[in-house]
Amino acid sequence: MLKENIKQLRKSKGLSQEELAIKLNVVRQTISKWEQGLSVPDSEMLISISEVLETPVSTLLGENISESKADDLKVISEKLEIINLQLLQRNKAIRKMIHWILISLCVIIILIFSYLFLLNSPYLNWDYNRPENAVLGVAFHSFEWIFIRVAPVILIVSIVGIVLTRKKV
Repeated sequence: MLKENIKQLRKSKGLSQEELAIKLNVVRQTISKWEQGLSVPDSEMLISISEVLETPVSTLLGENISESKADDLKVISEKLEIINLQLLQRNKAIRKMIHWILISLCVIIILIFSYLFLLNSPYLNWDYNRPENAVLGVAFHSFEWIFIRVAPVILIVSIVGIVLTRKKV
């Protein structure tokens, strides 16, 4: 709601993100984050935005213009609290998804390691005089060679990621 309103009002005033950022004394990336819903402005900045865009704060927050509520800091802070809670919930969902993807990646790497260990490189005993065997043998060996060197690094990074994204109690 807030992100769409900021973007729509900025465009209706013919301002680029850079121009609005200059008027608000922030960097362009801040405006971009507001418009993408990645962050929200604090109450003082919300008042500054409303002044620059020449619109009431209540309109920025999604109220109809016909409603006549006072633009006091309490009302603004309540609405910002709701928006912050929504952002927090979305961030938790993303963190949980990344956590489970990393766990799945670790399990897959361990399964492939186990499979390669159990196979014990059977292609080494193949008759490489046949072209088909030579091509398949080289392909298997290349995969195994790359996997054995890259997978431990990916596994360690994934484990660190799992620790960093775990649910904080």
